[in-house]
Amino acid sequence: MPEDAVEALVVGAGPAGLMAAEELARAGARVVVAEARPSPARKLLMAGLSGLNLTRDEPAAAFTAAYSEAADWLAPMLAAFGPEAVKAWAEGLGQPVFTGTSRRVFPVAMKASPLLRGWLARLAGLGVELRTGWRWTGAPGPGLAFATHGGPVRVLPQVAVLALGGASWSRLGSDGRWAPRLADRGVALAPFRPANMGLAVDWPGDAAQLLGMPVKGVALAAGDVRSRGEFVISSRGLEGGGVYAVARPVREGAALTLDLAPDLSAAEVARRLAAARAGDSRANRLRKALRLDPARAFLLRAFGHPLPADPAALAALVKALPVRHAGPRPLDEAISTAGGVMRRAVDEGLMLRDWPGVYVAGEMLDWEAPTGGYLITACLATGRWAGRAAAARACLRCPQG
Repeated sequence: MPEDAVEALVVGAGPAGLMAAEELARAGARVVVAEARPSPARKLLMAGLSGLNLTRDEPAAAFTAAYSEAADWLAPMLAAFGPEAVKAWAEGLGQPVFTGTSRRVFPVAMKASPLLRGWLARLAGLGVELRTGWRWTGAPGPGLAFATHGGPVRVLPQVAVLALGGASWSRLGSDGRWAPRLADRGVALAPFRPANMGLAVDWPGDAAQLLGMPVKGVALAAGDVRSRGEFVISSRGLEGGGVYAVARPVREGAALTLDLAPDLSAAEVARRLAAARAGDSRANRLRKALRLDPARAFLLRAFGHPLPADPAALAALVKALPVRHAGPRPLDEAISTAGGVMRRAVDEGLMLRDWPGVYVAGEMLDWEAPTGGYLITACLATGRWAGRAAAARACLRCPQG
């Protein structure tokens, strides 16, 4: 097998990998980035189709708290490269940003491709070499072995950063196939679990005309989490930001309920229902008294059938409608995944304790966070952190600041 000795190798060309490559290159290393897919950052480009939510404009403590039990682990990395740094980074690539009403931060262009083009041009200027169609095989022996279009190749780096993503959206490159290879080396791994995922629902026959319809004006509650985000009635079930916000407690067994009239008390809902015209059908009473749109009315029928006639009982159902679902959608459909390389498997610089000189970044690490800018920010921050630590280990010229 041909061998190639390089100073620094990054495996995976998503946000974490490209950020690690930039830090290594700025430190003076000759960097090779190996990417299995034909082009880099495919998941980032997919995220850009819905606006590319880069980060969130909120106080540091609140931002870090969104990572729940991983918050103290990620805190120094997020302090070094948090929301303000992400905004400055994007603008440095020629992509001005703005903060929406939800405090989410987006590029003005509302897509990922201009930002990625600028980033790749910057990396090329730093001498970073991108090799696409290179899939890490995990073959035994020194270095890292790859399957390439030209046959197997072994790379012998001084330092390496693995940034291979989680285990969702395999068609874009994040397939989790790296996990058994690290497990064989004794690396402690947490099992993959879906995060920010939809819920499977077997809809009744009258759902067809509502598929794809957004649901607004609803509060979702599961465990200690309550969300008022929008979601969608899809052929597969319930999907969208509002559902993703409560996905973790639901995944862990908490019941999910919907408040279809979150701005009204149960007593006011009951009063309005009781005051409705007696001659109206129940559907018309609900529409007139509560102004339920077709989407909310459908959810009430689907999950509340048979609806009680008593106004107080019906009001209680409107305020806490139990969602009957078949659990999370499959892992590969999740926006992100929990699980992966556990905290105890890496040192403070994110180097694998069982594989000296090899670092891990991004969604390979065992952390999770809701959508809303937290995911991309943590990938960038951990990539930067690992890249700087790898540069220091290789005794390269460390960047200032």
